[in-house]
Amino acid sequence: MRQDRNERNLNTEKPEFEEQVVHINHVAKVVKGGRRYRFTALVVVGDRKGRVGFGTGKAAEVPDAIRKATEAAKKNVVTVQLVGTTIPHEVNGVYGSGKVYLRPATEGTGVIAGGAVRSVLELAGISDIVSKSLGSKTPINVVRATVDGLAQLRTADQVAAIRGKKVEEL
Repeated sequence: MRQDRNERNLNTEKPEFEEQVVHINHVAKVVKGGRRYRFTALVVVGDRKGRVGFGTGKAAEVPDAIRKATEAAKKNVVTVQLVGTTIPHEVNGVYGSGKVYLRPATEGTGVIAGGAVRSVLELAGISDIVSKSLGSKTPINVVRATVDGLAQLRTADQVAAIRGKKVEEL
């Protein structure tokens, strides 16, 4: 009995990343006998401590598509530079015709963002930010643009090191 409890505790460890399904799309292929359905899933994973990734998966069943998307997302993780609960500076993320504008906000503002952008920002651990999505509203393009913007972020220390100067000189 005691050994069973210990095994259960080992199996219920908290996963490294939280996952969130952003969008599920279905497509139908018309064949001689009727329609064949396939599903695509867009999943965002993050640890709420500055690491976030996204992935897509395709399968005949929804759970399989979500599982594939989660595996792809874990392989596609980027580190986000945070300053407290927000980002260090304004940034524009672009992917295709999807554009996302991200602006730091004071503490207590919350996450002011639309659906797909909100998922990425919350799982990245950002709790005070203002964003605006422009151009394409397709969830995959919006997520890719958001991750592009977050990957561009640099802190003042990093910029000073790149330029070979002290922070005070900037």
